[in-house]
Amino acid sequence: MRRITKQVIEDMSVGAAVLASGGGGDPYIGKLMALQAIDEYGEFDMISLEELDDDALVCASHMLGAPTVLVEKVPSGMEGVAAVNALEERLGRKFDAIMPLEAGGLNSLLPFQVAAAKGVPMVDADGMGRAFPELQHVTWTLFDIPACPAVVCDEKGDVVTIEACDNRWAEMLSRSTAITTGGSVFMADYAQTGAQAKEASIPGTSTYCEVIGRTIREARESNDNPLPIILDLVNGVELFRGKIDDVSRRTEGGFARGFAHMQGFEDYDGMELEIEFQNEYLIARSGEKVLCTAPDLIAILDSETAMPITTENLKYGTRGVVVGIPTYKHWRTERGLAIAGPGYFGYGQDYIPVEDRERLL
Repeated sequence: MRRITKQVIEDMSVGAAVLASGGGGDPYIGKLMALQAIDEYGEFDMISLEELDDDALVCASHMLGAPTVLVEKVPSGMEGVAAVNALEERLGRKFDAIMPLEAGGLNSLLPFQVAAAKGVPMVDADGMGRAFPELQHVTWTLFDIPACPAVVCDEKGDVVTIEACDNRWAEMLSRSTAITTGGSVFMADYAQTGAQAKEASIPGTSTYCEVIGRTIREARESNDNPLPIILDLVNGVELFRGKIDDVSRRTEGGFARGFAHMQGFEDYDGMELEIEFQNEYLIARSGEKVLCTAPDLIAILDSETAMPITTENLKYGTRGVVVGIPTYKHWRTERGLAIAGPGYFGYGQDYIPVEDRERLL
């Protein structure tokens, strides 16, 4: 168990945005919610999976919807708590701890605020090791842990309880509710025992986010170039360096969908790159050459500061370094690729690990 301070939250918000692959909700909003929780409740606790009792009951707390909506539809901070309260009422039992659904943006930090308000610890683990667009894209699905009963709450106090036949249908029903209520909602789901969480979750993701963020901060404070340090830390591969010269972004079907086009500079002068996204960056290609696809991570880091750039913050003229990061081992299994590989998202590409793909240079 460890105490979470404001500096940890600051660092974690940066690292979470790197692992978010462009999605997961605005990390700045998540950071503000977690910092406010510390002001209100004091520093709070985070425990490892090993410290979780086998018979403990835990659930995931997260936002679902289009990240672009949160720029204008800022949460009050208590929607996540309301969702967990409603799920506890449905199950007839209190939760012993709260977990993030994913390692990404707001959804890495929201559970801290919920856990603090509930007076329970946060678990240093998640179900993705990155951010993915859809609710069923978790390792818990690979281990047949159901999302339902799932609770959806909005900022007006509306509460919807979902009982779906499988996790894919839980996604579709939750997404429909999000669209109806304005494009984003907060959820509590994937209730499971400590024993299940130990078997099926990805350990240490919150600490990993903190380490990435702290590394970037300390490199900048020392006037060192953080990019090579971060690439080494995450086993990343530099895919491209360039300037964004076109962005197409629309909110459709409860997702932020679109692409970013980049013109290369430095060693990549004269080359082009296009990245497509559905909340998260899913595929990066230069002409006919595919450089990286889901489930591996694609991150765009500011070329000077190494700060991550999320899909809702893509802007014309931004100069960035595109990085491919190997995904967690569960996603490279046959079942993992079936639900989160390039074929699932409609790309007619075989999955090739990013570290094994041919480079532009």
